[in-house]
Amino acid sequence: MANSRFPAAADRGVLQKCLSNSASSPFGRLKRSASSKEEASVPGRVRVAVRLRPRNAEELKADLDFADCVELEPELHRLKLRKNNWDYETFQFDEVLTEHASQKRVYEVVGKPVVESVLQGYNGTIMAYGQTGTGKTYTLGRLDEEDDSNRGIMIRAVEDLLSGISLKDDCVTVSYLQLYMETVQDLLAPEKENIPIVDDPKMRDVLIPGASVVEIRDHKSFSELLKSGEANRAVANTKLNAESSRSHAILVINVRRLVSEAQEKSSPSDQGFLVPTIRRSKLVIVDLAGSERIDKSGVGGSSLDEAKSINLSLTALGKCINAIAEGNSHVPIRDSKLTRLLRDSFGGTARTSLVITIGPSPLHRGETSSTIMFGQRAMKVENMVRLKEEFDYKSLCRRLEREIDKLLVENERHTKAMIGAEDLQRTYEEMAANQNVKHQKELKELSSRLHAVNVDREKLQLQLRDSQIEVQLEKELGEEINRRLELEAENKDLNDKVLQLQNEVNEMQRELEQMRSGYQCKADKSHPVQKMTQNSNGQNRSKSTIVKLFEQVGLQNLLALLKSPDEDVQLQALRVIANLAADEAHQVKIMEGGGLSLLLDILRKPKNDSVCGIVAGAIANLAMRELNQVRLVEEGVIELLVIIAHKAQDPQTLRMVAGALANLCGNGEIQEKLRSEGGIKVLLKMGESQYLDVQAQVARALANIAKCESKRALQEYDARSLLIEEEALPWIVEKAKDCAEVVHRHIEMALVHLAQNECNAEVLVNSGAFTELVRISHECMKEDVRSLAYRVVCASPVLQAEFLRFSSTSPGE
Repeated sequence: MANSRFPAAADRGVLQKCLSNSASSPFGRLKRSASSKEEASVPGRVRVAVRLRPRNAEELKADLDFADCVELEPELHRLKLRKNNWDYETFQFDEVLTEHASQKRVYEVVGKPVVESVLQGYNGTIMAYGQTGTGKTYTLGRLDEEDDSNRGIMIRAVEDLLSGISLKDDCVTVSYLQLYMETVQDLLAPEKENIPIVDDPKMRDVLIPGASVVEIRDHKSFSELLKSGEANRAVANTKLNAESSRSHAILVINVRRLVSEAQEKSSPSDQGFLVPTIRRSKLVIVDLAGSERIDKSGVGGSSLDEAKSINLSLTALGKCINAIAEGNSHVPIRDSKLTRLLRDSFGGTARTSLVITIGPSPLHRGETSSTIMFGQRAMKVENMVRLKEEFDYKSLCRRLEREIDKLLVENERHTKAMIGAEDLQRTYEEMAANQNVKHQKELKELSSRLHAVNVDREKLQLQLRDSQIEVQLEKELGEEINRRLELEAENKDLNDKVLQLQNEVNEMQRELEQMRSGYQCKADKSHPVQKMTQNSNGQNRSKSTIVKLFEQVGLQNLLALLKSPDEDVQLQALRVIANLAADEAHQVKIMEGGGLSLLLDILRKPKNDSVCGIVAGAIANLAMRELNQVRLVEEGVIELLVIIAHKAQDPQTLRMVAGALANLCGNGEIQEKLRSEGGIKVLLKMGESQYLDVQAQVARALANIAKCESKRALQEYDARSLLIEEEALPWIVEKAKDCAEVVHRHIEMALVHLAQNECNAEVLVNSGAFTELVRISHECMKEDVRSLAYRVVCASPVLQAEFLRFSSTSPGE
């Protein structure tokens, strides 16, 4: 029957005849494509990375007086192994990872290239080798569910594999084994012991048919699997490692990916035929047990037998690598089960990445040297990386059979439909003719009725439109009258409040002028340097008045007064805004309301020094908030402040400009911008002022710069200070010797922070600043500054040497 599972004999014969025609059938081309597809081999050297473990507590105590036996140069991919205090050997590796390298960084350079290769269809191996206790298991199998950043290569590799495949069509399976005392054991099924190893000559690889194979769908299930496997692994407590691995752990991850490739198309009938291709790749992650010396590890009994077995298998692995590297015709692969399991990793078809782990202690220099030489020999091994894929003919056949059945059903349905097509056509034509006559009559009747309705509707619309226009005009007129009355009332209230504010501000100005004149006379008698102050009672009265005005008028009305053509009104509004900017809550409102743009417009075209000083004070208050500092710099505040500083003569204006720059200096991200736009130069120029308040703000700015640089120095910042580059050190030293207390406390902090950067040490000694540092460490009134200065002098080799020389030349002090 036509609708059976298979086509009728006649139809099936025709189909077979068509499909068997190799000149036009897709099957013919599929066959030729399959026969012409060859496995291409690509050379791939074994990549070797070296990772240094930091000193542990015992090594810090035992090797306190000895330097590390290795010196790393990661930027040159080079390692130096000390022979003695004056000689060393140099070795080159693909990657050199310091003791500070993160687990993510290790995976990126060691594991990720291999994982990406596995996703492309190549076999891959990631292996860790080194002395016991140097961090091999930490590097590969670390789980750490509390902190994801400490996870090892195994977890990260599986996450990348699962994210790189389609869970619908692809498959990832895992086996977890250990080689203990030359027997292969299943860590996922501990009852399976002494599992045999079988060679597969067809795939040129080895198989472990008795091992458990578990399919994984997400990284969480893999973590549980890995945790259960680690619980079954053989470990022991030795002198070198509290949890020393006593077996070689081998994680085997098989990846099966379905890839569809478009075949050659020579005619339109071939369109849409895709050949499914299966890529089978394998990722092997090997955590080798650590090599150890019996006299150092202190093992005995069964642990001694374990150590002997581990050393023998590692020796066999080293012999195989030596033979492959030297090009020997015979490679002793069958000397150990470990070398049989890794036959594809060294000299085979896998892309291999090896990480060797070493420790810094000079007590284990021999083991470190042996590990380094193992890595050097492994770098000479060349593998022939081969893509492993095959065509999925069964899937293709099933798909084509479904396509044939579908076409046969469609053909049968179309045949039945054609039988009654003519009868249906005749019936339809007769019905259509009758309906056409009836519709014509109805259409004429409806057209006449519709015309009458349209005429009536147009008349009604004209009447309605006239009445709506009159109502709308009356409504709009009333609203306009009310709006004008409200605006007139608001304008009157605002003028009254501004007049009241002017009277209060004028009164405050008179009081401030009286206080300044009285203080000026007193300062002339006591000290030649002038200093500007403000009365606290006047400030409190001014602040209460400003807050009261802000609540009554509102921020937007105050900002609108900044555009007033009346200079007095504009000046009073500027003072109010400047005082409001001292409050963080008001700062946000000023920045969001466009106050910064208005202030900068006034500063670009200032009318007098008083306006410049008030605007600079407002900017100084806004710069106290770190979130505002980057925007201030982007708007060009530094350039405007530098211009005002060069032109200003008024001490109040200079103090406000210096204060604004000092607040910006506290942000390390914009210090280079300050330097390039002349901010540091203009600070030094203002530092020559005779006013103490101006000098104090300059000293605070330099102290902020030095403080930010000292923080970066703790993060391997190795450049000299901007203050030294901009020749600010002579001014600092001069003020450190003789200045008022308000300036001196900032100068001391600047010197101490400069000394925290070792790159500044020699310049501090040559400039005479070292003497002031010693004085600060002994005589400073602030205990925290005095203690910090003492620690800095003791921590710097250059300053410590200068201190010893200074002490020897001045024994009486």
